[in-house]
Parts: sequence; structure tokens; C-alpha cells
Amino acid sequence: MTYSEALTYIHSVSWKGSRPGLSRITELCRRLGDPQRGTRFIHVAGTNGKGSFCRMLAGILSAAGYRTGLFTSPFVKRFNERMMVDNVEIPDDDLARDTETVRALADAMADKPTEFELITAIGFVYFRRMGCDVVVLECGMGGRLDSTNVVESPLLSVVTGIDLDHTAYLGNTVEAIAAEKAGIIKEGSPCLWGGENEAARRVIEAAALAKNAPFRTTDTSRLRVRSLTLGGTLFDCGGYSDLRLSLLGTYQPRNAATVLTAVEILRDEGLSVPERAIREGLASAVWPARFELLRRDDPVILYDGGHNPQGVRAATASIRAYFPAGKVNLLSGVMADKDYGGMIETLAPVAARVFTVTPDNPRSLPAADYAARFAERKVPARAFGSVPEALAAAIADSRENNRPLICLGSLYLYAELLSALAAAE
Repeated sequence: MTYSEALTYIHSVSWKGSRPGLSRITELCRRLGDPQRGTRFIHVAGTNGKGSFCRMLAGILSAAGYRTGLFTSPFVKRFNERMMVDNVEIPDDDLARDTETVRALADAMADKPTEFELITAIGFVYFRRMGCDVVVLECGMGGRLDSTNVVESPLLSVVTGIDLDHTAYLGNTVEAIAAEKAGIIKEGSPCLWGGENEAARRVIEAAALAKNAPFRTTDTSRLRVRSLTLGGTLFDCGGYSDLRLSLLGTYQPRNAATVLTAVEILRDEGLSVPERAIREGLASAVWPARFELLRRDDPVILYDGGHNPQGVRAATASIRAYFPAGKVNLLSGVMADKDYGGMIETLAPVAARVFTVTPDNPRSLPAADYAARFAERKVPARAFGSVPEALAAAIADSRENNRPLICLGSLYLYAELLSALAAAE
């Protein structure tokens, strides 16, 4: 099997199963010799913040000398981002090899695995073959029925935060979604809550209590942001002073505080993590499409993958913090099944002009409909037929009016925008 054949196979799999739950991934792992067993996991769920948390923590553990696996979703540039060891993406040949191993057993199953179940199994096989000491494992969606939830006794279960997203699958209240995320908590394994919603916290804490899982929360009173610029963030937290983050966004210091709390718990679980590794891991963490600086001037261009109300609120708070002098231009495209009305309400006060596009996805909201909704809020908005066309117009207007350009919305837009930006330079 070649790399391209592996990707074709993975993406061609449709939902063919009839039984809900973890039955397919459990059977597939059993056929593979349960590659998830014998590996230490930090299992991470949450509506927002989990990707940044995973990147920072994986960087710290790798800097501490542990062979560290990282499993995340979705990818924003290449599929290989989803499985990394010591911050290096899975090589094409390894992905092809491990996909072939999984395919031989998956195709023999009566109830075929889903795409994400396949990807999870491939990750487990790769991390076992690479001899990982520890794996930072991000849930795909939810928690209780997520295919990653076949891990049995994680070193630590983390819920980074809860907000309304994927409501058709997870429930339409914060409490219902929290209950799904809490499904990753295991008997006797410590649990960390990093969010702010009190109703969600109560659900997570009750689930931890029922599983005899030691429960911790992130104490943000220990956090002090010293400087917040496009060059990075300097902050203090607990006994650490002058910690540096290359990740931008007002929400990242809080994510880092949750990471530091996780490190404290992991030390109690027997991991050796020196301060040097903490500083190195935080400073070197990179997470594309999360308030990422794409161009420093003429004009300043940033991309943020905020695609639900909490994510857009966080992005808007960052816009206000980094650009307090005035409004910004927005280039944006979203999915039709998201709460784009709520997003528009949040973004309208900081938007001078909006350039809308239709991301390359069948679930996308048409650019014209998106622009019309902004116009209803008295925000000048124009729809474009392509990303390059929208980007050219947005850059020209931003230069003329000396405004930053914030590209925001679906992660499906990111790769296309990067390509258009490269072509324009």
C-alpha cells in the first residue's frame, strides 16, 4: 500500500455499522492485539482548548526526555499531523504500512469500522511500534462514545472546557455535553477540569466522584499575564516566573495554566518533568490556525479557527486585546450547521468590513447568505466566489484603511487560504 492509497482507503470508509458505542473499535483493537494496552495515556476532551493543551503538554513531555506520542484531530494542512512522535509527523511510509496492517483486519469485520475508528486504530499501532513512553490522546468528538475511549487506565483524564457544539450528537445543554465528555473519566485515574462553566464543572466533578477519580481544577488566580504582543506572551503562573508562549491569543495563558496543573498531577503519578522542560515545551509549542500570525505587516494577517460560539468569543477577545485602537477586517467562511448567527453577533462590534467565502465542504454556508446576515447587523459585507478573490480584495482594503486582517471560521478554509496567500506574495 502506498501513502496515497492509504489516504484513499481511510477517507473512502463510510459509516456501515448498525450498533452504537465502542463495539467496532474494541473488536478492531482486539484483532490487532490491543495496541492501546501497555502504553500510558493522557486522555483529553473538551469543546475548545484541547488541541492547544495537547500540543503544549506533548512538547513538555518530549523535552523532559519521554518518547511522546500525540494524537489530534482534525488536521489543518496534512493528514500526517494527526499522529506525531516527539513533534514529528508520522512519515508517509509508516502511515501506509500501519494502514495496511489495520485494513487487513478491519475489512474482515462484519460490522466495519468508521473512518475515525480506523484512524484511532492506526494511531495506536503506530505509537506501539514507535515504543512511546506516553501518548497525549485527544478525543475526536464527545468522549463517552469516542473511539479513543477504549483506553482503560489513563495517567490523567482532562476536560479543557465545555460549550455548546455538535449539539445534534452530544446534547443541547452544557450539562448534557459535559456528561458526554466526562465519559473519559476512568476508575481511580485522576481527572482535571480546565474550564470556566460552573454547571459543567459540577457534572465533571460528580462523574469523577462516582469513579473514585481524584479531581483537580485549574486555579487561574495563580495566573498573571505580563505582556501580550504579536511576538508572543510572557506570563507568571504559580511558582514559575517569565514563562514564554509563542502561541498567540488571550486564551492561551489559561490553557497553559491547565497544562501546568496537569504537569503537577503527572509528577504525582511518577513522571519526572523538570522546569527546563516546562519552559522549553511552552515556548516551542506551535498550533496552526489558532490565532496564528501569517503576516506581520502590510497588512497584519492572522488566522483563527474559531467555529463555535465559545471559540469566536475567545477570538474576539483576542482581537480587542491585540488591536485596541480600532476595528479589523474579517475574511470568513463557516459551516451551515454551526451557530453562525451567534458568531455574527459576537464579531459584528469589532468588524469594519467582512469578506465572506464558501469553504470547500458540502456543509458550508453559502458566502452570499453569510454576507447577508452581517449586513443585517449593519456591517458592510461582500460575498466572493473564491478564496483568492476574497483575499486579494481584503488585503487591498486593509492596506488602504490601515486595518489588520483577521481570517476566521472553519478549519476547512485554512489550507486554501494559505495557498492563496502564498500565491499572492
